[in-house]
Amino acid sequence: MIDLSATRLRDILAHTIGPTPWYWQTFPAITSVAGQRFDWTYQGDEGPVGYVVTLGLEQEPELARLALNTYCRPFFVPPSYLGIWCPEGRSIRLACFDPDTLKGFELAELAGWFKQSGERIYSHTAPVAEFELRIELAPGTHKIDVPSEFATVEELIIPTSYKAMSSDDPAFALFVLYPHAGLVEVLPQRWFTAAQYRVGQQWITRAARDPESHRIVGECHGVGTFLLDEDGCRLERWLDKASS
Repeated sequence: MIDLSATRLRDILAHTIGPTPWYWQTFPAITSVAGQRFDWTYQGDEGPVGYVVTLGLEQEPELARLALNTYCRPFFVPPSYLGIWCPEGRSIRLACFDPDTLKGFELAELAGWFKQSGERIYSHTAPVAEFELRIELAPGTHKIDVPSEFATVEELIIPTSYKAMSSDDPAFALFVLYPHAGLVEVLPQRWFTAAQYRVGQQWITRAARDPESHRIVGECHGVGTFLLDEDGCRLERWLDKASS
């Protein structure tokens, strides 16, 4: 019998990557092909680089190699690349970097840069590949063009805001991306509507698939952690829920 206990599902979620800067400690450890170790650093809540998370070589902590503004999530692209996804306008941007080629830069370069540019990723080195997903995609499965550099990623679950035509329509969706197959499945969260939740203050921060039941578990900021029904669109139950 499949174990759908709250304890086990919460543990899966605890190891799931969430957005910058709040979940930076969930970010994956990185050791490059050349054997270089990289560390993530949160630059604090204040100052010219406040709320920024940087990636740097373990032996060169004074230099950053990559900087992430809010709402970015890194992910591993086997065997040795680093992926980053983030919202960008009405799209989701996915970029793939080779850690060994990332050039170092001083933190002083970042002062005020994100506020002026609107960009969420700062690097002196261009991605080896990138693409975008439009968040207006209709519910269901869609064929998409995915650069070959991402082909080793089997599944990536992307929570995103979703265009709701009324207060009873889903205001959030999960985009389940299958890069190896060139497919994305759009799962509107039919339970998450403006009529039921404070959209903006409350939002889905991260989600993961339980490898045993293949069900999706997730976390909603300001509400709690949840288990979805088998269709991935409806709420089955709360694992934890904040008192209202």
